[in-house]
Amino acid sequence: MSPSALGVAVVCMINMNRSMEAHSILQKRGFSVRSFGAISLVRLPGPTRCRPHPMRYDFSTRYMHMYDDLSRKDPECYRGNGILRILERKERIKPHPERFQECSDSFEVIFTCEERVYDRVVQELCAREQVTFRAVHVVDVDIEDTLEEATFRAFLICELCQSFQQADDMEDSLDQLLHAAEEKTGKSILHTVCFY
Repeated sequence: MSPSALGVAVVCMINMNRSMEAHSILQKRGFSVRSFGAISLVRLPGPTRCRPHPMRYDFSTRYMHMYDDLSRKDPECYRGNGILRILERKERIKPHPERFQECSDSFEVIFTCEERVYDRVVQELCAREQVTFRAVHVVDVDIEDTLEEATFRAFLICELCQSFQQADDMEDSLDQLLHAAEEKTGKSILHTVCFY
């Protein structure tokens, strides 16, 4: 299976850091990849970790619009906490965040970045009418929402995708490959199969 033959999605809460870092790395490696958020509106970090930015954005809002908006409101704060730099980087990958619940495309593997996102994705897939009964593997690779952790775990997701595509039979090998990743990282990985 060529990299592009494996349809991959990566989902975090707001399609800003964790899912986009994996999207970037997988795209550079030739995978057919999309990234998504799982909540209803994009909420960005504010001046402190406990105080989010009061503005919420629609998922159709372009990253550069968010950048311009935050630059006008408090450039010092958003440059200092790295949000402006993140928005510039994301805009080079795609124009705006996307919401998983609004996507009708199918994938072979969907990676989530935390357990509550995993729960939302599985719930969404189970609520949809099954038409093709084609399997999709939903895999949770827990990622702390920092730039460093997002990059580190994005490489793990990429390694997993490479292993999946090199396996003679991904369905038969998947549990073994995920178990090896758990041993390597020391973190448990959630996995379930849903159907389209």
